[in-house]
Amino acid sequence: MSGSEAKTAVEWLVSVAPDPDACRWEWERNPLGIALLPAGRRWDVLILPGELGYPTLDILTRLVDRPGPVLADFGDARLGFFVPPGTAARWIGTGVRGAGRGTWIVVPYPGRTAGGVRWLVLPDAAGTLTDPSLLELSMHEAAANAARAGDE
Repeated sequence: MSGSEAKTAVEWLVSVAPDPDACRWEWERNPLGIALLPAGRRWDVLILPGELGYPTLDILTRLVDRPGPVLADFGDARLGFFVPPGTAARWIGTGVRGAGRGTWIVVPYPGRTAGGVRWLVLPDAAGTLTDPSLLELSMHEAAANAARAGDE
């Protein structure tokens, strides 16, 4: 990741903080390299279990040139897909958690791993988010593939 890509990702992410300048300052100097950012303003996050999240991401990247940002947590137990605001409140799906308005998420500084949390897909300058319909389609295909593999 180039320095300009990281700077653009940082600017987009901190724009949701109550005090973006203070957030950026603290984030860049925090030895843990993490920030706690509110969901529900520019994005929500749909959190999938890793065993479904990784195959979903693989399918999604075949459907679109670039999905929205994706985080993986410690041990790859969960993946967080950044989707448009309001998605978490409308999402109905077994085993999928949503972080929307009123929730906060731990976000590592772009290009760093912090406490095991890392970016699989970084934010871009355009603020690209994953289309919830494409995410759902990818999840269904990933689940169907897993079911077929289990039947063999």
